[in-house]
Amino acid sequence: MLWLKGAAAVAAVAFGVLIGYLAAERYRSRKQFFAQWQSFNERYLNELKYARRPLPQFLGEYAYGGAFQKRLAAFSARSAAPPLPFLTEDEKKQCDAYFGMLGKGDAASQSGYFAARQDTLAQKRAESEKEAKARGALYLKLGLLAGLAFVILII
Repeated sequence: MLWLKGAAAVAAVAFGVLIGYLAAERYRSRKQFFAQWQSFNERYLNELKYARRPLPQFLGEYAYGGAFQKRLAAFSARSAAPPLPFLTEDEKKQCDAYFGMLGKGDAASQSGYFAARQDTLAQKRAESEKEAKARGALYLKLGLLAGLAFVILII
């Protein structure tokens, strides 16, 4: 009987930690999105300065992951953009404006626009990394504590 209580306690704590990990997914996705967006912006600026290949060829050259890859694939296919629930409304508008400028106009005007976005993207990346680190640990600890509280109250 004691081993059954121990197994239930371990399962309850593991479930609490899992819930905490899943709750922090929003912040990890946000961190990854801004890191990939900044990386893409730097590559695109270099592309505009030197190689100047056609946009579809450039977009197919690098592989990204997660939500940014889905957003980039939707842009390439000229289809509806996937939802980005981890971004604020203002950030969604900025993202739409950014992708709306890709491939529009001459290289000089695009270089100016995307260079101006560079500092903003670096700042968003740093903020999202800091937030993901703080909130990720917080949610894991809260999940652990919730699991332990369940064990204390129920078992």
